[in-house]
Amino acid sequence: MSVLDIVTLPDKVLRERTLPVTRFDEALQQLIDDMIDTMREAPGVGLAAPQIGRSIKLTVIETLADVDEEGNEIDGSRDLYVIANPEIVWTSRKRVKGIEGCLSIPGYVGEVERFESIRVRAQDRNGKKIKLRLHDWTARIFQHEIDHLNGVLYIDRLTDPENLWTEEAYEAMQEAGDEEETAVSDAEVEVKYVVDKTGS
Repeated sequence: MSVLDIVTLPDKVLRERTLPVTRFDEALQQLIDDMIDTMREAPGVGLAAPQIGRSIKLTVIETLADVDEEGNEIDGSRDLYVIANPEIVWTSRKRVKGIEGCLSIPGYVGEVERFESIRVRAQDRNGKKIKLRLHDWTARIFQHEIDHLNGVLYIDRLTDPENLWTEEAYEAMQEAGDEEETAVSDAEVEVKYVVDKTGS
């Protein structure tokens, strides 16, 4: 297993529609293991194949860990998913707003509205058909990663073009307890450059 290079904007592979996974062979198993290592090393909670330069419908996802009263990670509390050829077959009426980032757009976060719950039909790493019911943060991660497989990035789904910040600016806003425009003014030019360059 090895850690792969993560593709970042403006690489065109991030905007390409992907091809279905058709062979669940040894080469695919190696790729999956490498993607898991890469996701964890980054660190991140999801990684889609286009993010390592492969235009196939494959993503790995690992949920956030539960912690005890002292803030230590509880062993076995993370769920690891390997998903091939996913399709969202049902969505809840309710949508929720949340803050997202992306390993392919390092240094930025933005506000995105997603379905609170979804149902996904897909295949696991061995090609077995599976159905998943997903809620809350896990549903958000899946929607984010499935978007990658369709050439869509979270910056395309911002609740408002202005709701994109550098990580530093967002942390400053959180500490200040408000979202005043002056809190992000230092990052404004850089953020606009990223949005304009990616065509969102």
